[in-house]
Amino acid sequence: MSGHAGLARWHDYMMGGSDPAVLSALLAEDAVFHSPVVHTPQAGKAVVMAYLVAASHVLGNDSFHYVRELVDGDEMMLEFVTELDGISINGVDIIRFNDAGQITDFKVMVRPLKAINKVWEMMAAQLAAAKG
Repeated sequence: MSGHAGLARWHDYMMGGSDPAVLSALLAEDAVFHSPVVHTPQAGKAVVMAYLVAASHVLGNDSFHYVRELVDGDEMMLEFVTELDGISINGVDIIRFNDAGQITDFKVMVRPLKAINKVWEMMAAQLAAAKG
């Protein structure tokens, strides 16, 4: 399965209600997540799941949409826009897929600074609620 098939499955996940079971099938066991606000890469499927589920709750509102995609083999860069509490957020998901079409590396970059601060505030609350 190519990265393109994996990308189609990612879009299905994002547009289909962000079902955790769909996300789980999309992630490789050794997946790594790079947060825009946490310095250390977060390794392992369970940890990456926690971050991406939280991100889908925080960012995946009605205003979220991808505006540009760059695809090079199994490497994808997806630019998105959304709005949180009146703050316009512009970000990029950089995703690497393995030969099985599973995500092995997921990096999120966000701008401007006030958007990063809002994402950090809301992600921290979402991750804390998920642990509770």
